[in-house]
Amino acid sequence: MELRAVLHNHACFNLIDHKHGYFRFLLYLHVHVLAAPAAAITVNEKPTQTSHQTSHTNNVNILPTQFPLGIRIANVDTYASVLQACTDVKSLTKLHAHLVTNRFCQKIIIQTKLVTKYSMFGSLDCARQLFDKICKPNAFLWNTMLREYVRRGLCHEALRLYYQMREVDTIPDNFTYSFILKACAGISALQEGKQIHEDIIKSGLEFDVFVGNSLVTMYVKCNSIEIARDVFDKLPERDVVSWNSMIAGYAQNGHGNEALTLFYQMPLADMKPNAVTMTSVLQACAHSATLQQGKRIHSYVIRVGFDLDVFVVNSLLVMYAGCGSIDIARKLFDEMSERDVVSWNAMITGYVQNGYANDALNLFHQIHLTGLTPDSVSIVSALQACAHLEDLREGKWFHDYAIQNGFDSNAFVINSLLSMYAKCGSIDISHRLFDTMPDRKVVSWNTMIAGYVQNGCADEALTLFHKMRLTEASPDCVTMETVLQACAHLGALQHGKCIHGYIIQRGYDSDDFVGNSLIAMYAKCGIQEVAWQLFNKMSEKSLVSWNAIIAGYAQNGQVKEALTLFQGIHWTNVIPDSVTMVSLLQACAHSADQKQGQCIHGYVIRCGFESSPFVGTAIIDMYAQYGSIGFACQSFNQLSKKDAVSWNAMITGYSQNGYANEALTLFREMLHANIMPDTVTMASVLRACAHLAALQEGQCIHDYIIASGLISDVIVVTSLIDMYAKCGNLYSAQQLFEKMTKRNVISWNAMISGYAQNGHASEALTLFHQMQSAEMTPDSFTMVSVLQACACLGALKYGKSVHKFIIENGFDSDIFVETALVDMYCKCGNVEAGRHLFDDMCNRNLVSWNVMIAGYAQNGYANDALTVFHQMQSADIMPDVFTAVSVLQACSHLGDLQQGKWIHEYIVQSKFDSDVSVRTALIDMYCKCGSIETARYIFDTMLEKNVYSWNVMISGYGLHGDGKNAIEIFLQMQWMGTMPNEITFICILSACSHAGLVEEGWQYFDCMKRDFGIEHKIQHYACMVDLLGRAGQLIEAYTFIENMPLEPDISVWGAFLGACRIHHNIELGKAVAERIFHLEPENAGYYVLLSNIYATSGKWDDVVNIRAVMREKDLKKTPGYSLIELNKRVYTFLTGGITPSI
Repeated sequence: MELRAVLHNHACFNLIDHKHGYFRFLLYLHVHVLAAPAAAITVNEKPTQTSHQTSHTNNVNILPTQFPLGIRIANVDTYASVLQACTDVKSLTKLHAHLVTNRFCQKIIIQTKLVTKYSMFGSLDCARQLFDKICKPNAFLWNTMLREYVRRGLCHEALRLYYQMREVDTIPDNFTYSFILKACAGISALQEGKQIHEDIIKSGLEFDVFVGNSLVTMYVKCNSIEIARDVFDKLPERDVVSWNSMIAGYAQNGHGNEALTLFYQMPLADMKPNAVTMTSVLQACAHSATLQQGKRIHSYVIRVGFDLDVFVVNSLLVMYAGCGSIDIARKLFDEMSERDVVSWNAMITGYVQNGYANDALNLFHQIHLTGLTPDSVSIVSALQACAHLEDLREGKWFHDYAIQNGFDSNAFVINSLLSMYAKCGSIDISHRLFDTMPDRKVVSWNTMIAGYVQNGCADEALTLFHKMRLTEASPDCVTMETVLQACAHLGALQHGKCIHGYIIQRGYDSDDFVGNSLIAMYAKCGIQEVAWQLFNKMSEKSLVSWNAIIAGYAQNGQVKEALTLFQGIHWTNVIPDSVTMVSLLQACAHSADQKQGQCIHGYVIRCGFESSPFVGTAIIDMYAQYGSIGFACQSFNQLSKKDAVSWNAMITGYSQNGYANEALTLFREMLHANIMPDTVTMASVLRACAHLAALQEGQCIHDYIIASGLISDVIVVTSLIDMYAKCGNLYSAQQLFEKMTKRNVISWNAMISGYAQNGHASEALTLFHQMQSAEMTPDSFTMVSVLQACACLGALKYGKSVHKFIIENGFDSDIFVETALVDMYCKCGNVEAGRHLFDDMCNRNLVSWNVMIAGYAQNGYANDALTVFHQMQSADIMPDVFTAVSVLQACSHLGDLQQGKWIHEYIVQSKFDSDVSVRTALIDMYCKCGSIETARYIFDTMLEKNVYSWNVMISGYGLHGDGKNAIEIFLQMQWMGTMPNEITFICILSACSHAGLVEEGWQYFDCMKRDFGIEHKIQHYACMVDLLGRAGQLIEAYTFIENMPLEPDISVWGAFLGACRIHHNIELGKAVAERIFHLEPENAGYYVLLSNIYATSGKWDDVVNIRAVMREKDLKKTPGYSLIELNKRVYTFLTGGITPSI
């Protein structure tokens, strides 16, 4: 009645009738009162003026809000109802001002409503100011503030408020505990959660189902799944939320089997699952990749009618995608009568997770056609697809899309952009974006550190980690995993140990993922024993743990141990997944046991893993490593969907096995299939071009690399340098190298190796010094190239200093470096040192044996070469084509036809006889052993001949003095389309010389540059001098030497001196000898040659003088010898006796 009286007094009675008056008044109040000018108000003052005056307080000004006609409501409940009707913070602020001026803010119900409404509208500061001014807030007010803090993610503030609540002796209720436990879960505050659990027990609320469910959720979110289960089991009453919390906890913590077991127990407890239950159970199936269980759950979903629930169907999509059955997921997606944006996101994410990035992007672009708007999850998934494809152009488009649609301030989107740019190789763009972030959370730091690791910049990753520690962003377990990966990439064992200590200090060593990363780090640093100790100490070994230790053994070549561990998994409850299969296949690839690999392949098929692109790619790679390129190709063709990684594996397999043309063909098919090549593709294709010396093809690919934006990638540029170097275009290689802003050790190696392989050994050594000046640490591959350069130069002294450097830096235990050292010493003529190193090698591979055999053969120690070959057979080392070539060279040097025939028979049995280089060596051996007819037969029956085959046959006829047949082969060579090289002309000129064909010799000498563009080298001039000298044209030969554009060397003058001996020309011989002695004063052979010239002419005093000079200089000529084969034994005739060689 009081309200009706007030209204009557203010002439407003006509607004109210007996039936609807109160509600019409609320409308009047909302329109007229709340539409008045807003009051600028805070909550820490009391009004001192009347409602018709402006109120001034200590902190704020209050602009009075008046009721029309001076209305003043005395009913608190009415104000409370009006506050409840407020729909935005603006109207709330106006009404609050009115309440202040009319002194209603001291009423507890008004305070409660104001705090609640300010919190609800997001004005937590205003709510907190009001709250703090309330003398004794009740539990409802405390709960209101706690709820809003937690709802807005301010979990630390919620905890502080809870402790304040306890200090003022306000008794928490079940709502209080529910909110504060959610706060603990939000920040994984396990210790605080345990303390609150004790408070709950003391308060007697531990068996409250509402509180119990919150405890389960808190422990689950804090990764304490055992304690969560203990709380769950002790609950006297469980509702469906209790079961859902526990099942979801198992699913989220990777305990899929336990989640499914608990789900199957629900009917036994008379508990009916709901849609939320099904979502958690399907999540468990997705995490554990248990497809059969997932299908069983799907059948249940259909039977109970949940298949019409869009949330459950979305979970089905996630489950099938997580189990690798993306085709079933897509079919289910297409059959959905109703799809929300979550449905689209689930399908797009599923495509990305299964490696079908192009399908993911195509699906994203279809969202707009349905009228739905992509959200931040859609953008994140699309960016992940771009990262998977390394499609920088598409990624930039999505970046622009994110900016245009206001997603560029979303933390998840920004982090995905960081990751996308890093995975596309644009780490600089990623870093610039990172630098512009105003507030970097730990996820952003982790993404940036991971980006550096993925781009091979492990040093920068560790630097960024140290910078992170100086900020407020505290490293978490994910940070530790990524930093350990950086240590593993660098092989930085000491740094890794320091990180291990930091992990123990921070208590992260109990985290399974960190433990697995520690196992992987120690394994990749070669400390498998520590990795094994860590694995054994783990209380619970998850699938990831098993995968980490198996991968460690596989990467260290310990195949037997990896396979034994795989067998051990079956004695546990752990079910192998596709990652396990990939590690096993990699282990088999390291082994020569193809049968074992095929057994694992069979297991993969039996368990249904063959549909995984990752497993399929590992199978291709394994067969390629075996050299079974046919099986690899078959596996590739059987893949239902091929991503860039699958194409790369096949292209790389072709390239590594010498099928360069097939690699290039498959690359073209990849482009036609609209698969975007990445850096791995480019490296493999450029390797194929290098193998073929296909410069033009390589230049086209270079143009493509520039157009596709991959030219900034250090791996690609390094591959280009290697390709140009191996194609003989050192200028382009050097230009690329010099333009590189950032070089790694592989870049330096490629350029040094390029110089060494192209005969520019001095430049290779100079670049090696520059590398050291640039503070770039050489590796074993650097040392191999440097030793190769020393071998090319015959620089024994420099080679010895490099050997010392190798010992000082610990490279002397590397088998490749040891082999290169043996090769260097042999090629520098110090075969004894080479043999000493060879004997000291702990492990010898086929290459080591080949180098030693070749070293003996090339230095004229043919018997020793054959002895080492027999020792190699005794050591059960299977020879290859290089072995065969070196052994045939030794037989050629000995002139041992019977031994050569035995080697020929061995070659046929070993199926090496189809190799061009082997057949060429056979031709050379038969020519030098006097069986020119057999040599010609082998030559004529060759299906494929290279320029060396033709050269050997021409040289063989020349050696036998058959210039006519040599010329015939030379002409046939041109007719067959094989272009002669400079060696060809040495062979044909030498043949003309031995046959006395002066005119023909001049003809071929003149046509070299004119017809074939081959510059005359010093060897060609030496051949012409020998040709003219043998023909008795000594004056012409001398004139020819005098007119040479090149400075005559020892070979030219030596040929002329030989001609002087043949034609007894003492004067010219003596003059030439003086020049020779000046060039090579220590060469005894030329002193003996001059002595023979004197002896032939009867000048014995001069002979005595020459012999005296030789004695004075301690010069000794290696005695000549002759070989004769008798009764399958070769006898060596030396001065003073006969020695059987074999």
